Amino acid sequence: MAPTAHENDAFAEAPVATTASRVDEIRFLAEVAHLAASARTWEDLMGTVIDRARAAARADVCSLYLTDRDGSGLTLAATNGLDQHAVGVARLAMGQGITGLAAQAQITIVSPDVHEDERFAWLRGVDQERLTSFCSVPLVWEEQVVGVLNVQTAEHRDFRPADIGFLETLAGLLAGMVEKGRLHAEAEAQLEQLRAIDEARANLVAIVTHALRTPLAVVRAYVELLGDAARVAGNEEAATWEGEALTQVDRLDETVDNILESLRVMPDAPAELLPIDLAAEVTTVTDELRPMLRGRELSLSFRDEPLVALAATEMLHRLLGYLLENASKYAPAGGAIDVYGWREGDSAYVAVTDDGPGIPESWRDRIFEPFVRLDDSPRGTGIGLFAARRLARSMDGELTVEPREPYGSQFVLRLKFVGSARQVSPGQAAASTRQPGPQT
Repeated sequence: MAPTAHENDAFAEAPVATTASRVDEIRFLAEVAHLAASARTWEDLMGTVIDRARAAARADVCSLYLTDRDGSGLTLAATNGLDQHAVGVARLAMGQGITGLAAQAQITIVSPDVHEDERFAWLRGVDQERLTSFCSVPLVWEEQVVGVLNVQTAEHRDFRPADIGFLETLAGLLAGMVEKGRLHAEAEAQLEQLRAIDEARANLVAIVTHALRTPLAVVRAYVELLGDAARVAGNEEAATWEGEALTQVDRLDETVDNILESLRVMPDAPAELLPIDLAAEVTTVTDELRPMLRGRELSLSFRDEPLVALAATEMLHRLLGYLLENASKYAPAGGAIDVYGWREGDSAYVAVTDDGPGIPESWRDRIFEPFVRLDDSPRGTGIGLFAARRLARSMDGELTVEPREPYGSQFVLRLKFVGSARQVSPGQAAASTRQPGPQT
């Protein structure tokens, strides 16, 4: 039953805490704050909170219920006197029992004897008959109830106004600690989940590598042996079949490569970004890929040089490799592949252009989706551009495609500019076959 009017009068007439006791309370609150701040884990924090609260209230049992994220109820998060197996399991609906009422109304509720209080909700296997007096204090953070602190005593106890005031002060202190600790714990759990996903991804890469690459190598070897045998026997038709079979094996090899790459590229994965001279890195990549680009007219031109931007070297090289590979596939024999670099405001740009058939406007977003190709030709598997955009976003940049007049495509990489640009000399600018900058 609720406290009587007489009991409330008794609360009002209770002596005010002495100055010395108030100093002790303040010192105690500072101690709680220090201990909570030094807690290494969520479990340590919860243990500190309820242990210190029990000591402060001179109670037999202290328990902490946390409000469910959807606001529908409260779940037991920690206790130092009830069954530990109930932690994370015992639950009260919002408004159920004294705990639920304290949370719903955001007020402290005192019950001198829960055995005679109709508001008290007995949880089988959790609440204990030996406990009598009960005080339930809501934890309010930024006008939202984040939990309820319960203190219980075996002996009958009249919680005085000074006691209640101290518990409410303690609850106000704990509210921020608990909520921030809870957010940290949730973030850690999400991070651990991401680590598990990443580990599973790595395992999948290893499985695919072993399960596909080894059989492909064996198939290639047998095809070559059959081709050799056919040539020795003078079976030119069979020798031709060898070439066609090896072409299909090459396609499968490329498909495996692209699938593995798609597994390696994490969406929005953070990367360690450093100032990088884009002109120097483009030169490095194009030099490495010249065998792939043979038969194409390659032109490099940077309007601003050095063009320094925040990037990750390995990611940038992979991204440029995808763009140049794509350009080499679609640029006609003897066609041009041009790489431009320039600065606009706080952004640095690198564009890779080709004079191939171009990309219809309706396809300009779809080509960045995995396994999407413009046609049924054997050129690529539709992973390269998908991976390239993911790499760009991992470097806090963006990759887009634009039409190039009179025909062809232009892929534009935008990164954050951080360097001091100096103008390219007139002689350097004239060396390029096209004016650097975005082409429309």
